[in-house]
This record gives sequence, structure tokens and C-alpha cells, in this order.
Amino acid sequence: MSEENLYAALRGIVLAEFAAVVPGLAPEVLARIEVTPTKDTSHGDMACNAAMIAAKPAGKNPRELAAALVERLAARPEIAKAEAAGPGFVNLTLAPALLLAQLPVILAAGEAYGRGQAVRGKINIEYVSANPTGPLHVGHCRGAVVGDALANLLGKAGYEVCKEYYVNDAGAQVIALARSAYVRYLEALKLSPAAYIETVQGGMQYGGAYLIPIGEALATQYGDAFAETAEAHWLPVFRDFAVSKMLELIKEDLAALGVVHDVFSSELALVENGGVARGLQSLRDKGLIYRGILEPPKGKTPDDWEPREQELFRATEFGDDVDRPIGKSDGSFTYFANDIAYHADKMARGFNAMIDVWGADHGGYVKRMQAAVKALATDDSARLDIVLCQIVRVMKDGQPYRMSKRAGTFVELRDLIEEIGADAVRFLILMRKSDAQMDFDLNAAVAQTRDNPVFYVQYAHARCRSVLRAAPPVNAAADLTSLVAPEELAMLRRLITWPRLVEQAAESREPHRVAFFLYELAGDFHALWNAGRENSSLRFLQEDRPAESAARIALVAATAIVLRSGLAVLGVTPVEEMR
Repeated sequence: MSEENLYAALRGIVLAEFAAVVPGLAPEVLARIEVTPTKDTSHGDMACNAAMIAAKPAGKNPRELAAALVERLAARPEIAKAEAAGPGFVNLTLAPALLLAQLPVILAAGEAYGRGQAVRGKINIEYVSANPTGPLHVGHCRGAVVGDALANLLGKAGYEVCKEYYVNDAGAQVIALARSAYVRYLEALKLSPAAYIETVQGGMQYGGAYLIPIGEALATQYGDAFAETAEAHWLPVFRDFAVSKMLELIKEDLAALGVVHDVFSSELALVENGGVARGLQSLRDKGLIYRGILEPPKGKTPDDWEPREQELFRATEFGDDVDRPIGKSDGSFTYFANDIAYHADKMARGFNAMIDVWGADHGGYVKRMQAAVKALATDDSARLDIVLCQIVRVMKDGQPYRMSKRAGTFVELRDLIEEIGADAVRFLILMRKSDAQMDFDLNAAVAQTRDNPVFYVQYAHARCRSVLRAAPPVNAAADLTSLVAPEELAMLRRLITWPRLVEQAAESREPHRVAFFLYELAGDFHALWNAGRENSSLRFLQEDRPAESAARIALVAATAIVLRSGLAVLGVTPVEEMR
């Protein structure tokens, strides 16, 4: 059996045998039958839920169906043992020869092992999308890493992926940026900005030193041409200039983290080219926009609420809690209206499958955005998934680092990368599920212990490479029958789960599962390495036993392949040797 995804291959065998036990099951029933790793290896290698899924539609007892399936599977050469368990599960122990046969498959595939065999379609993933008002700080780091690793994971699973950054350059925040840049411009001209700051409320909202070079560049380019002119004259120029420079800085920060987007979409361009009007018109054409009055928000008293008629989107028809306004009292569009248009634009570009990576503080926005995508869709294939990322609290010497974008005292992402390296930042971020809060301990990030997962995994890869440098060339046709030790078979069982994990993690939008897998695989390898110290028959290189050495070299090479494959998904560079 040469299939890379052994779980998919075994599922095919189960379905074929089960068809003889319960013929004629509907396709939707068969689709729910799974073959998964057992939670406890003492129960075998794989578990199947076929009997439990089919019992009700077949009108039969699940344990009776499980017993009949066990009888058929036990006769298969691929299965060493099949047994019924619990309310109707079937546990399978694979024949050792089947496990060993996967080593040549891994070696032949190389780092492509685990890649989806068929193109699953196009998917757009938008992440980071920080306001272009300053350099990235550690608060943006998690979304950047999670989004980028998820994009890599989806590509590994067979999707055609577009990595996108949405530039929020049409709101009040970029007006405040332009005004703050103007202050730095006046300072560069040796003029006092005090009078200007007094006349503009919040005129210096972004006071970080990162704006000083922009003010100097503006002074160099324009001289004093804007020193005493009306704001309406210079504001568009300063806005565009400052946003452009901030985007350059953001792209540099992202590149230092190993993040490169395929597309940067401008909110301002979308507004100016009529994209918002077009997006909303498609909803009007479907009768999904009406004029009405919303109920007051929860917790508001009548004195706090001014009911007024406004244009509303029928979000409740698509799963939202309330209908949502698309226009403000001054006649401008709401942020939600712009976001509707942005997602309509993605769909017009051919992306029916979309993922947005947001901060957890946007959790209340999920239902309305998913409702809008459902409303915009022409069929049921449109899907918007939202991945929420909780904040990361950076700790050093037991104390939290503080950040404040407006005060200019935040911890920049570049500082974090320079302190511990991009690889450590990425791996450690991905060792926690994105919606779980996280303390990022800078001291632990540089520790050379098992408690530092990036070191632990990199050390496993470096050990693999040290063995392979000292070994003869890998022989993919080596006799593998000497690989019988529990530690060796545990390694092999872990390796064969990689293709399934790629598929499952991609579908669940959970790149952290790759980091967990690599940590567990590293643990298996270190355990085997240490076992060789106690038992010479388990050592990888044995001069007097060339056949056994060849088998173990193949196992080490396969382990290195899967470690590199997983690290590539995480965007982490594998280490050749530890120093």
C-alpha cells in the first residue's frame, strides 16, 4: 500500500468491507465514517466509527455491526488485529509490514510528503491588516504568525492560497496620522507646532519617534510650501505620503518575521472607485437593505438613545442577532458597509472561500460579517471563516512589557525579533491555540531545555542531520524488518499521521496542531536516541550490523523529512547543527 495518507487508504478498506455488512448506505451516511488515531495506543493504531454511524439508518445494533465488520477486517493482510470496543467502535492494529512499507513512501516523497494530492480550490486569507499608523508591535505579532502559518498549511493541503493585507487607509485614524506627520514636518522646519496642535483636537494622536523621519522627508520634499497653508490643502498629500511610508515600514517588519503578502488591498481605493456603492447595490437588488429604526443597544437608558430611521442590512435573515446599519447620520458609510464591499470585491476576484484573522476584540463582529457573505453569495459554496487571536502579553524577568501606540512607548515587533529571532517568535506563538491568552516569556524563549519547544524540535532535527552526515547514503530499498523495537515503531506510527494531520488542521483552521505534532515527534526521536545509549542494539549506526544500520538510517532520514516539512508549514528554518 503506497498511498501517502494511510488513514485515507484504511478508510477505503473499511468502506469496502462495510459495504458487505450493510449494503446500500446513503452517501451522506458514508461521508460521516471516519478512521482516526486511537487516543490510547494500547487500543491499537486506528479506530473506526462505522458501526455507530450506520446503526440507526440500518436499523441494527451497533455492536452487532461492529462484530461483523471486525470479522471481515481481521482477515485482511493489512490488519494484524481488529476488535470491537465500547458502544460500537472498531479498533485496528496494523500489520508491522504495512507500517514499514510507509518508510520508502516518505523517502520517495521527500518534503512533499503530506501534501494534498488534488487542488482543493482557491482560498483567500487576510491577516495582520494593522492600521498603517505606525510600525508593527507585538500586539500584531500573533495574527501575523497564525495567518501566515495557516496560509502555508492550506497550501500544503492542496489549496491555491492568496495571502492578503487590507490597508485601512480611509478612516479617521489616517487623518490623525496626517496631522501628526504635519506636526513633525513643522518641527523639521524648526517651526513651533504648538499653535497648530491647539487648534486641532487630537492633532498629535501619534506621538512616536517613528514619525520624525517622515516629517523630515516631507520637509525635504516640500520645503516650507505647506507651513502656513490651510489643512484642506496639505492633508491629502500628507495622508498619502505618511501611509505610504508606514506601509514600507510594516512590510519591512513583516519580512523580518518571514511574512510576505501576495496582495495589499486599499480601503480608500475601494471607496473612491465606487466599490462600496456596488457592494451595497447587490444587497439592495436582493431586497436585503431597508429603512428602519433599531432597538436601543442593551444597557442603554432612553436618555442615551436617539432613535432615527436609517438604512439597515437584514443581517438577522442570515444568522446575526440584529439587523445592522450601513450608513451614518452624516451620510457617510459605516465601517461595516466598507467591509461588506471589501468581501464582495474578494468574491468578485473569484474567492468564495475566505478566512479573516482578527484580534479577539473583534469577536462581536463575526456574526454580522458572516451574514453579509452569505447574503452576497450566489450559491451555497461561499464560506467565510474567522480565526480570532487573543492578546499576547510579553514578559521579561517576570515583568510585563507595556505598549501604547499613541504614546510611542510600545514594544515593536522588530525588537522582539532581534532579541530572540524570528524562528523562535513564530514557533512559540504557534504552541498555543490562537484564541487562548498567552504570556510570551522572553527568558524561556532562549532556554536550551525541553521547556523551550523550538529548541527541543530544532535539536531533534540537528541530531537527525548529525546521524545522516556520519552515515552512508540513505538506501530507500533497505531491508526494514529489523525495526521491531517499541520506540522505533512509535516513531513510525507518528510519522504516518503527518498527511492526515495536515488535512485535519487545514480544515479546522488550526496551525497550532502542527507545532504540537512536531513537539511530540521530537519527543519520540529523543526517546529513541536516549534508548540507544542504554541498548546498543537500538543505536542508529552499527558498524558490525550494516543491514540494521541501513534500516535505522532510513528511519532517521524519514524523521528529518517530516520535521522539515512541518517546520516549513510553520515558517521556521530547520537547524542543521546546534552550537
